[in-house]
Amino acid sequence: MKILAIEKELVDIDWSTENDTLEDEAKHAYQLYLSGYFREIYFNEFHNAVIILECESIEKANELLNTLPLVKKGMIAFELMQLNPYTGYDRIMK
Repeated sequence: MKILAIEKELVDIDWSTENDTLEDEAKHAYQLYLSGYFREIYFNEFHNAVIILECESIEKANELLNTLPLVKKGMIAFELMQLNPYTGYDRIMK
């Protein structure tokens, strides 16, 4: 199942003092990418992470995201939603 995860900052953060944590975050995200769980990762216009995961459930996606260093430190959290196949074409295909 595809899961969309959108990051939100939980506290006001001076990111210039978090270089080590940000490096750890990137390394961990890369491992999740290599594992096949992170399929795509982007930043939106507010520099918040937007991640497409491939997992068996929203619970598994939440479990994986909770292993990220920034989440562990209580700096960010993610809003999760399940993505389902588009069925709108059924209306025009007979």
